[in-house]
Amino acid sequence: MKKIKQFSLLLALTLLLSSCYAQTMVVGQGAQGNTTVSQWNHYLIGGLAPVDVSKPEEMAKGNTDYTVETKHSFVNGLVNVITFGLYTPTTTIVKY
Repeated sequence: MKKIKQFSLLLALTLLLSSCYAQTMVVGQGAQGNTTVSQWNHYLIGGLAPVDVSKPEEMAKGNTDYTVETKHSFVNGLVNVITFGLYTPTTTIVKY
């Protein structure tokens, strides 16, 4: 019974201490409007092998002022766990 409690505590701490990866880049003056475009990036083997990666400059559709955020969302993390790290997607969000 003691081992089950210890394992449960360790599992709870692991889940509570995990975080999501996010990186934000500002191009030019940053987002001037409220238009948002989102696209998944596809990686294999824990992110070591890129398969299809988005191009923020194309997602901004010719705008010179935009903000790019690349992150691991909850859904990205869930897919990563389900595939045991073989497929590791991220999400790129461009605001302009």
